[in-house]
Amino acid sequence: MARPRAIAGLPSREFTMPGARPGQPAMAQAIETSRMATQDDKIRGIYVPNMVPLHNDGSINEPELRRYIDWLIDHGVHGLYPNGSSGEFLRFTAEERRRIIQINCEQAAGRVPVLAGAAEANARETIKACETYYEYGARAVAIVSPFYYKLSPESVYAYFREIALNSPIDITLYNIPMFASPIDVPTIRKLVEFPRVAAIKDSSGDMAHMIRMIAAVKPVRPDFAFLTGWEAALLPMLVMGCDGGTHATSGVVPEYMRQLYELTIAGQLDDARQLQMRLIEFFDKMVYAADFPEGLRVAVELRGFNMGPSRQPLSESQKIDREELRRAMQCIISDYGYVEPPAEGCPPRDGAMKPNSIESSGDDAQRIHDITQGVIDNLKEKGVV
Repeated sequence: MARPRAIAGLPSREFTMPGARPGQPAMAQAIETSRMATQDDKIRGIYVPNMVPLHNDGSINEPELRRYIDWLIDHGVHGLYPNGSSGEFLRFTAEERRRIIQINCEQAAGRVPVLAGAAEANARETIKACETYYEYGARAVAIVSPFYYKLSPESVYAYFREIALNSPIDITLYNIPMFASPIDVPTIRKLVEFPRVAAIKDSSGDMAHMIRMIAAVKPVRPDFAFLTGWEAALLPMLVMGCDGGTHATSGVVPEYMRQLYELTIAGQLDDARQLQMRLIEFFDKMVYAADFPEGLRVAVELRGFNMGPSRQPLSESQKIDREELRRAMQCIISDYGYVEPPAEGCPPRDGAMKPNSIESSGDDAQRIHDITQGVIDNLKEKGVV
């Protein structure tokens, strides 16, 4: 394994645990102290929507999952987010989804909070998942809007209202309009009147929408948390008031994402911008070079984990392309200093950004650069940074 050059890893956040009740089993104590320590804490920082390693027969590789969870925590993530989109929650049975959350809560053991994906096919089953994950010791649940059917904002509100009135655990709204009914700002404003609705994760990548949400909600719910699910714009989202994010890339380079977050909230925006710009190439390759999340699976394997085959079958041509993708991503991650480059070396890459450089030929990178620089310049003019 290569020694990190440009990016230094940071220690994981520790939580102060009050004493557990006498006579509790060790695991129950860990769950109870985790809940006591985190229940009143605002959800913030870098959460990882971790993938699930599989055996060759498609069953869950529990030992490897536990090893992966330990590695993620040791490498600086602030929290775990199992059963998210990157975790392929739709490709598991309801029983398997519950087992995945149970393993994450057991293995985290209070070291970091667990934001449990609890999206089921209807409100009744989702509420059952909320009850189960509360018992497992999760900090909160994340629930996507109803998918498949295109619903009106009023129906989206009614769905979340039903869950908010019956859930024993805090709820994170999950807005991902490319896959599910969108959650608009008026709906969010009404939903935050329910105390159980504690946060929103927005994966639209729409900065103006995020700003409108923050402006509408923060005056009435300063404790409400805003998480971005689009790491391509993490820095400007944080600057404009987000509290953190849940990102697939944090499952591969948690050290990098943690440092980008820490630099931004510390106001070291010029340094943070360098990291944000370098992230674009990796993000684009991981998300767009193969059917998501296959690129993520390849990248996690490069960090030393046996992820196994996807439950989504691959064609013969996709299997060939997967090997090419592996080499390309190995070259990118080796630039960060986390893995060795391929033995055959790395060819020059269009749009590649080296440390201390913001030069890129990619349109997406230029767009993010312009947005980020505009936000920073505006804040400097106002004397904020």
